[in-house]
Amino acid sequence: MANTEMFYGASPKIFELAKDIRDRQTEAERVLWERLRLNRVDGYRFKPQHPISNFIVDFYCHKAKLVVEVDGDLHGGKSQIEYDDNRTKMFNEFGLTVIRFKNEEDVLERIDLVLEAIRRNLPLNPLKGT
Repeated sequence: MANTEMFYGASPKIFELAKDIRDRQTEAERVLWERLRLNRVDGYRFKPQHPISNFIVDFYCHKAKLVVEVDGDLHGGKSQIEYDDNRTKMFNEFGLTVIRFKNEEDVLERIDLVLEAIRRNLPLNPLKGT
């Protein structure tokens, strides 16, 4: 199995779910992935639909300990906001930073601002290929 440090104890079942989700990305996830893939953001490597513990995050950069989430309309309800907040707190306990963007308002309409916000959360000197 892959480097367990990157996955914070994710189970084989979570890896299977991540692969399935990776095959069904939303339009916004596809647009952002096209900009993140192949170390296109300052040489940092991002992984799509990445398992972390019992969860799957939209994008993860291990070198920067950065989680990038792309949220649709579902994330506006009170129970979903509470769920997302609790998930973020757990990721923060792992030492991870979480940034969130909206599908339409952010990724599909202002991708350059999204990429700039991601850059602001990256360390200045990446070790490429990690």
